[in-house]
Amino acid sequence: MAYPILEKINCSQDVSDLPVEQLNELCNEVRRFLIEKVSKTGGHLSANLGTVEIVTAMHHSFSTPQDQFVFDVGHQCYTHKLYTGRREKFDGLRQLDGLSGFPSPSESADDAFIAGHGSTSISLAIGLAKAKKIKHEPGYVVAVIGDGAFTGGMAYEGLNNIDKDMDNLIIILNDNKMSISKNVGSVPRYLSNLRASGGYLNAKEGISNTLEKIPVVGKGIRNAIVASKSFIRRNVYNSGTFFEDLGFTYHQIADGNDIQSVCSVLEAAKRVNGPVFIHALTTKGKGYAPAEQNPGEFHGVSAFDLDNLPDPDAAPKDSYSTIFGKNLSELANKNEKLCAITAAMKYGTGLQFFYRDHKARFFDVGMAEEHAVTFAAALAKADLQPVVCLYSTFMQRAMDQYIHDVMLLNLNVMFGIDRAGLVPGDGETHQGIHDIGIFANYCNTPVVCPANYNELLYWQEYLINNITGPKVLRYSRGGQDENTKDYQCTGNTSDLISVSDENTHLIVCYGRHFSQCLKAQEKLLEQGIKADILKLNIVNPVPVQALETAMGYENIHFYEEHVKNGGVATRFGAQLLENGFKNKFSSHCVPNYTVKRATVNQLWQLCKLDCDSIVKDIKGEK
Repeated sequence: MAYPILEKINCSQDVSDLPVEQLNELCNEVRRFLIEKVSKTGGHLSANLGTVEIVTAMHHSFSTPQDQFVFDVGHQCYTHKLYTGRREKFDGLRQLDGLSGFPSPSESADDAFIAGHGSTSISLAIGLAKAKKIKHEPGYVVAVIGDGAFTGGMAYEGLNNIDKDMDNLIIILNDNKMSISKNVGSVPRYLSNLRASGGYLNAKEGISNTLEKIPVVGKGIRNAIVASKSFIRRNVYNSGTFFEDLGFTYHQIADGNDIQSVCSVLEAAKRVNGPVFIHALTTKGKGYAPAEQNPGEFHGVSAFDLDNLPDPDAAPKDSYSTIFGKNLSELANKNEKLCAITAAMKYGTGLQFFYRDHKARFFDVGMAEEHAVTFAAALAKADLQPVVCLYSTFMQRAMDQYIHDVMLLNLNVMFGIDRAGLVPGDGETHQGIHDIGIFANYCNTPVVCPANYNELLYWQEYLINNITGPKVLRYSRGGQDENTKDYQCTGNTSDLISVSDENTHLIVCYGRHFSQCLKAQEKLLEQGIKADILKLNIVNPVPVQALETAMGYENIHFYEEHVKNGGVATRFGAQLLENGFKNKFSSHCVPNYTVKRATVNQLWQLCKLDCDSIVKDIKGEK
């Protein structure tokens, strides 16, 4: 497929140099390019299709890296990457040693921050703009924040620290009425009211510009009606006053997918003596009918066939998330105290089933994990049973709330920690390799790690019905592995899979990684080496039974999909020593450095946690 204009764009300045008349066709080429490439590699499609005009106008009015762009959430950056010399790398998008799906300063000086988590862009942009002021450096800082990220509290902490003299700061709110699931709450309702008032703002700006042009008296007339204009705005239309009261000049773009309109407003913003807030209404998935009709379905996609699209209304494929969500809804049929809470991830965490069956007890709080946990604490204090479902990487944002609001009061809150362990595609910002340390380092919160669906269902019901206080069920992205799917749940805190009575080698593991250890055990047996497996089902507190079993082995090899510091292996080894263990103990964890984007199998290999690496390790080979 030919892209005659896009193929000539190798840096931000190349977009700036284009005549405005060519920008529409450039945007069309970008959309065709993104659809073609993402269909082959997977990635965040809908959000990027919706922001093509915004990002194109940004590069036409500004030029990176002197001007700095911050994206929030960062997966809206694909068009930016196209314009900054990375077009040829899109065949490796989200692949091992390929292009990151998020901004990455290690890839390009045009990327200011990684930005894998939401609601950070305003704080980052303020810091960058303030630094330019302090250092007397030229250039603007432009932040693009989605209306989903705008529901997060950190965005308002940033807004509260705006200086009125920051004439190098522009914030663009990309308002497509979606995060991943449909936006909920008071902030989206407020933005909806602002959408309806665009006509007033456009008229206001037009009248002001006209008065300015009247010789001699024009400026005086304009100044004379400022008070009445403000009165009308505040008391009749109430349009944008929140942002203007914070010190911004507020602009609304009724069609953020109209390149001419966006360019015009950005050029005007450069002439304002102070910070500017631009509210741009866009269509998520713009230009690709399936994505426009089902933006959530095409938010983050695996590779797909352009000629044979999946049916979005078909039943979702089973995964740990959907099994968890379906069973939680069934348990709620019998338990009227059960509530479900998520942070803009209804479908990602499998809670669409709970929402369908128990709307009054379902809460999507938007991109606000901190609020989700403290809100759950209050529900638990009122004798309800909240279940908070978050991705492992986003639970990091609510660590303080867990400690102070849940743990210290020993409140009956269950955490469903999704995407635990190594996660494909998204790279270093989305790895679920820190959560056990969050929960285990502060108290004896039970943390359970099922190895298949049978165990997930058993432990989910057990924790809800038998454990009062904080508890955690953590599970991986995707589905169960074929070689462990028939493994029956014993209900024990740990299970020993023994192949000998020699007690020479013991493999210790938990969760999904049991599948790799089981394969390694079989390969070792084929080579005449007998290694037993101790599978931990509860990883915090470390089961006494498991420690007693391990004490009798000559060589203990612990493998886990978690960083070493704060992980299970470290505590397991320490408790063995306290019990007088004098033989060999080794731990093999995710190294304490950033984890690349790759498939799970590739990540296991990189971290030396795959079957073949386990076999080599136990054989003493390098």
